[in-house]
Amino acid sequence: MDADVLIIGSGIASLQLAKKLSTDLNVIILTKSQAEMSNSYLAQGGIAASMGDSDDYRKHALDTLEAGRFHNNPEVVAEMTRAAPSLINELWHDGCRFDEDTAGKLALGMEGAHSEKRIVHSGGDTTGKQVMNYLTETMTNNIEIIENVFVYELMVNTNTNQCFGAKGILPDGTRSEFYSAHTVIATGGCGKLFAYSSSASTITGDGIALAYLAGASISDMEFIQFHPTLLYVNGKTVGLISEAVRGDGARLVTASGEYVMEKVHPYKDLAPRHIVSQTIYQYLSKGETVYLDISMIANFQERFPSITKMCVEQGIDLQKGLLPVAPGSHFLMGGVDTDLYGRTTVHNLYAIGEAACTGFHGANRLASNSLLEGLYMGGKLAKLLQKSPKIKEQCIKTDNKERNPNFSPIFPEKAEIQRRMMENVGIVRNEINLRMHLQWLEEFGISDRFKLSLENKSIEEIEKYFMLMTAFLITKSALERKESRGGHFRSDYPVERDEWMKKKVSFKRERTKENQNEPIKIAETTGSIFYGRYRRT
Repeated sequence: MDADVLIIGSGIASLQLAKKLSTDLNVIILTKSQAEMSNSYLAQGGIAASMGDSDDYRKHALDTLEAGRFHNNPEVVAEMTRAAPSLINELWHDGCRFDEDTAGKLALGMEGAHSEKRIVHSGGDTTGKQVMNYLTETMTNNIEIIENVFVYELMVNTNTNQCFGAKGILPDGTRSEFYSAHTVIATGGCGKLFAYSSSASTITGDGIALAYLAGASISDMEFIQFHPTLLYVNGKTVGLISEAVRGDGARLVTASGEYVMEKVHPYKDLAPRHIVSQTIYQYLSKGETVYLDISMIANFQERFPSITKMCVEQGIDLQKGLLPVAPGSHFLMGGVDTDLYGRTTVHNLYAIGEAACTGFHGANRLASNSLLEGLYMGGKLAKLLQKSPKIKEQCIKTDNKERNPNFSPIFPEKAEIQRRMMENVGIVRNEINLRMHLQWLEEFGISDRFKLSLENKSIEEIEKYFMLMTAFLITKSALERKESRGGHFRSDYPVERDEWMKKKVSFKRERTKENQNEPIKIAETTGSIFYGRYRRT
């Protein structure tokens, strides 16, 4: 099956890209499950944009840098925050409805770490769903969405370092090759690597693993954002409680009524997410339950219909005004290294959305910047591809001799991977637990990354392999960064260190014949640290 543009994933970045491409291009979107099974569709929060009279994109940029602990790329931050209002206006004028105030203007909300009201919502707490529905409903005939396709390999000509498509397992179990002039990873992050998570069940880090195995550079994997307020029932997290609830005045309290964030940060309950998450974690570690007190929000059920529905389904009495909460993995700030057009280090391979690392989010994402990034990157990549030739370059299949079909480890269950990641690479980390977890991962041959053939493996086995691979990248990266910054907290290195502010921990595996059997090495580069087998020059 051939396409001019092949997109893997069906979130907001994917659909924005498809919508913005010329109708002359043949576009195929492959999605692991149903098209709506994405974090974008689940997004309760809104889209950040400096739309208010007293606001300015520079204020939005400064808030983004502060939340990201200045690990961000300032030029990228300035570019995206500057573009945000026009992106909102374009959607609004094209028919995508956003919540308005009594004067017919956009209703702007407040969320954590923002200095101004600048959060645009649609349908209260169903912004992601509303925008995704709009993008789907306005899709043109040149775009085909194929559901329930599990992509297990990117096809790369290692002689030219060029991606020319992907291999996938179809719903009937057959395997197919999708050839494309341009291949785009838009698979989201890796939230379901952790036991507590707000992510859709399909978000297991597939795109990160696919890109890494194809030879693309991966960066900042240690920076995992843990959302402070997931509804916590019977020892499990069952869904997200949007930060907009705290933006409307809700406060974190203990069973005795103590205000959790009162003396922790000047923004109190609206402090940056890593600070709120770490504070709640400390209480939970001592056996204390933390609640979100919503009693001061008079119109809670009307303001937050989807959260209300979730609470009722879980047997929570909203009249008491106390929602039990716990932090869970929510967003990956790192991912596949790209520029502002989504280009990776592999030719004709692109990454956009949460799967990409553009430098926008730094060490911790500012609330409601994720949908903004997806809209921006989808549009930006579309402009690039409009100028690119439709004709595919020569596709040369390589016989990946480094793969050993006889190497077939028995992988652990997904639940065990998630539990160990939460315990050892979760909200609070230290060298002992990280090294212990890394050793456990290496028992499954994950450090010998190119000895496993996937052609005869089941979807379940491949998904576990991808989970273990992505877990390995996160763990190695967390071990290397000997400081605490944003979403990465080391109890043995509890403070930020200036020398680490702009240094990225990056991974790159080049599939080359001359070094395929070398052990893993570390190569120092300017401002970066690269792991993997690498070409000598």
